[in-house]
Amino acid sequence: MKSLLFSLLVLTCFSYSLWSVDWPSWRGENRTGVTMEKGLLQDWPEDGPKKLWTVNDAGLGYSGVTVQAGSLYTMGAFDKKEMLVAYNSSSGEKLWEVHVGELLTNGWGDGPRMSPTISNGKIYALGARGNLLCVLAKNGELVWKKSLVDDLGGKVPGWGYTESVLVDQEKVICTPGGKDGTIAALDADSGRTIWRTNSFTDGAQYSSPISIMHQGKKQYVQLVMKNIVGIDPGNGSVLWKSTWPGKVAVIPTPIFSNGHVYVTSGYGVGCKLVKLGDNYPANVYENKVMKNHHGGVIKVGEYLYGYSDGVGWVCQDFKTGELIWNEKKALGKGAIAYADNRLYCQGEGDGRLILIEASPTGWKTHGEFTISPQTNKRNPKGRIWTHPVICDGKLYLRDQEYILCYDIKN
Repeated sequence: MKSLLFSLLVLTCFSYSLWSVDWPSWRGENRTGVTMEKGLLQDWPEDGPKKLWTVNDAGLGYSGVTVQAGSLYTMGAFDKKEMLVAYNSSSGEKLWEVHVGELLTNGWGDGPRMSPTISNGKIYALGARGNLLCVLAKNGELVWKKSLVDDLGGKVPGWGYTESVLVDQEKVICTPGGKDGTIAALDADSGRTIWRTNSFTDGAQYSSPISIMHQGKKQYVQLVMKNIVGIDPGNGSVLWKSTWPGKVAVIPTPIFSNGHVYVTSGYGVGCKLVKLGDNYPANVYENKVMKNHHGGVIKVGEYLYGYSDGVGWVCQDFKTGELIWNEKKALGKGAIAYADNRLYCQGEGDGRLILIEASPTGWKTHGEFTISPQTNKRNPKGRIWTHPVICDGKLYLRDQEYILCYDIKN
């Protein structure tokens, strides 16, 4: 009997390790778009994976979802208000909602854009007009609130604030922009300003900061219109800076690997790999193989995957910048996520999801389906721009007021 109980306990723990992988922040735990979750479907049925639930009351906007401990968090616009909303991640039942701030109106679609960040039992959410909220994850009770504009002197970018704030070492790292410092660190428990990047005062763009370890020391990396920077977490000083020829809007999140920072943006700009060395950045390459607008780029092994404007879906060598393969016909422009040796590629125009191998040998499909239902409330200029999220054996997709959950366990 004891051996049987022990075996069941081991099996339970093993099963838990397979499925209990959280997605607590923009692009997952490490902001890479990658989850280490295993045991997922390697091929989809003809009609795609089984749909578990659909909700139709998430509000308007392009906010992503984050998931932890059985709860899902996102943001949406309801009439003239932007709200932070919590759901049960297994059933879709709405748990609570809280007012964040006034509505952003925009020619490409109204409402919030960022993904809430989950940390230490709290949720941090940034509205498109710069209202930053900290609430308790269990019930939405307000802990503190700040304005990136009124309190921190920032200026709302043309398409609204879209960054998903970084919570690290009891600090909230955000990018208000402006003369008081592009980047700010706030106390995660009180909202008190700890430091500003006083020597770095560029305006805010649309990328989200990341935390990296380089040569045994932590730093924060952020991309804005004309610069990539590394910031000292202790005092906000600039450790290094590298120029970037951004145009119109700079959106994708930087990627860090083995002492190198990779960035890309659209509008014909391209991509760049910077070697940090002793905080003296040197360009490794700069080319137009990857011109990623806003669907994100994933690094798997030594290769990068994502959609490049004018080229299609691309596999690029991370170290050299060389184009390995591209695919223009199978799927239009869109967003990407990764789990268990598969890339989840989502078309922004038609809402198709295609499962492909994460392989440098070419585009190899392992199933597809189309998001259904799709909204009829989206701005005519808008598309399906919310990125796919994979967590606890489930795939979460969103099109405005609809959130859809699919079972992708093997």
